[in-house]
Amino acid sequence: MYFVISGRDRPEALEKRKETRAAHLAYWQELGDKLKLAGPYLDEEGNPTGSLIIIDVPTLTAARTYAEADPYVTQGVFESVGVTEWAWAINPPEETK
Repeated sequence: MYFVISGRDRPEALEKRKETRAAHLAYWQELGDKLKLAGPYLDEEGNPTGSLIIIDVPTLTAARTYAEADPYVTQGVFESVGVTEWAWAINPPEETK
């Protein structure tokens, strides 16, 4: 099952995000092929304002557990985080067809 994790940064979190970025990336890379895609939301100046992460895990509980342990959550970068089941409808990977 696919889940979207959508985090929105706290106002003025840019410096904290930069400090925490390496840990955030390393954390998600540990998922290996369960991490389907990830990247930041950007403002008009190209600065990150949040993150979109899509993972393939068996349950909503598992997805929430991963989201809650993200360094951007534990270090206070994100102001809010949502976790939602998602269906890959257009151009899905071969294993979902």
